[in-house]
Amino acid sequence: MEVNTFIERLNALVEQEDIIAVGRDVNELRTTFEDYLLEETRKFQVAQLTAEDNGETFDESLDLAPLKESFYAIYNAFREKRRALIDEIKATEAENLRQKRQLIQDLKKVVENEENIGAAFSSQKEINEKWKNIGPIPRDKRQEVQQEYSRLLEDFFYNISIYKEIKAYDYKKNQSLKEEVIQKLQELLKEENIKTVEAQVKALQDNWDDIGPTEQEAWENLKTAYWDTVKAIYDKIRSHYDALREQQKENILLKNQLIEKVSAVFAKDRDSAKAWNEDTKEIIAIQEEWKTIGFGPKKENELVWKEFRGICDAFFEAKSVFFEGVHEVYDKVAEQKQALIEKAEQLKDNTDWKNATAAIIQLQKEWKKLGSAGQRNENRLWKAFRSPIDAFFAAKEAHYKALDAANEENLKKKEVLIEEIEKFELPSEKTAVIAQLKQFAQSFAEIGHVPIKQKDSIYQRFKKALDAHYQALKLEGQEKENVMFQAKLETLKSSPNASALLEKEKQFIRKKIDEVKQAIIQYENNLGFFSQSKGANALKDEVTKKIAREKEYLVELKQKLKAIPNE
Repeated sequence: MEVNTFIERLNALVEQEDIIAVGRDVNELRTTFEDYLLEETRKFQVAQLTAEDNGETFDESLDLAPLKESFYAIYNAFREKRRALIDEIKATEAENLRQKRQLIQDLKKVVENEENIGAAFSSQKEINEKWKNIGPIPRDKRQEVQQEYSRLLEDFFYNISIYKEIKAYDYKKNQSLKEEVIQKLQELLKEENIKTVEAQVKALQDNWDDIGPTEQEAWENLKTAYWDTVKAIYDKIRSHYDALREQQKENILLKNQLIEKVSAVFAKDRDSAKAWNEDTKEIIAIQEEWKTIGFGPKKENELVWKEFRGICDAFFEAKSVFFEGVHEVYDKVAEQKQALIEKAEQLKDNTDWKNATAAIIQLQKEWKKLGSAGQRNENRLWKAFRSPIDAFFAAKEAHYKALDAANEENLKKKEVLIEEIEKFELPSEKTAVIAQLKQFAQSFAEIGHVPIKQKDSIYQRFKKALDAHYQALKLEGQEKENVMFQAKLETLKSSPNASALLEKEKQFIRKKIDEVKQAIIQYENNLGFFSQSKGANALKDEVTKKIAREKEYLVELKQKLKAIPNE
């Protein structure tokens, strides 16, 4: 997700009219935002580790503070506005409850004391209109208050003689309407969305109370069916929130367990960069596991999150302090490598090819033995070291290329060998074919240099002839892959630019290894998101298969890299 998308989505939510309804969406966005900050920090740290492992300079920086400040400025303003609105709603609901209880008392007086049918009916109608116009009351009082009011209405309609004047048609119509309400209530028991259930049950109860009386014979059955269904609905609502609270408690328990795990890692004694990097990977893994756990009760959820984040932040701060000391060691290595650079500069123009080459190789061994000079120094020093060495070997190569006249005989030998390869008829035994093709490659390499103008064309002709025979072999699957790769190596070793081509092949495979590692990390990250999604098992299985395939490919690439000789 683009970083600006968080701000845009948050603004879109807080600008909606019903800020109560979007509260959960805002909180989920905030959690996603926190996860994003963790993920970006983790990616940054992984990039640092990868660069360090590869001896590369890592010049990138990560400053999420402005984004975090902008996000929480909007979020906190929304939370204050929403809290104020909730307080206002609670106050309004309390006042509505008081008014409804007063109407219940008024209706009770009408039922018990009013003898004038017209006046009683008029009073009941007025009370009922006021009742319907009063807004919501606290959820935990709704059933109790509604039930008391409905009971008084029942007493009113059955105790006042005006019902004697209602026609039989009206009774049947009211019975049909009440049965329809009961049916809708029963269908509501199948509804999964609790918010929908809560909203509709109140509306259906109001509808029930607006319907007039029925025949006395049908009333008892209707009343029993109605209240049994209403009770079952409220039991369902209560069970939902009870289950939600239990799940939230379980989530808090799981999060506290992760706090213990991350605390144990933080408490370890570490005295090496390797130990810090290993524990960093473990911390990141725990952070990934944290993201798979759902919400807890709001207050507790915020407390455990602050504690967890605080421990993680303390770990990475301590890591930064440690690596400041490690840089002193790197600087000392840098001084020693600078001395090797100066020696290489002295050898750059030496034309004693044999002894100078041996001296440069010794310098390279010493360079490798010294180890890394750290990200700040290594690349710069390596380029400075390689420059005079490359210049020396370029001069050496130019010297020997000047001997083209002496290499004419080699050219003729290689042309004869190529003709032999081109006319070679493959035996039926694949092992014999491969052995002979390898022998051709070895013979080609042993003949030696040819004039510089012909070196590329003669090599390409040789490669084409050899490749044609390898392609003619009926190989399949992994066997084909292995044989063709070995053939490629043999051909590269026969090239006049063998060292450069083999090194290029190494770099290509290393790049593929890095890409596969990144793909594995991405797929494993995706598994964390699927674990929070309903019906995501199929996607999760597909990603798991992809991870397995990528790991198999990674092993194959490492084997290939190991097989390439050091020229």
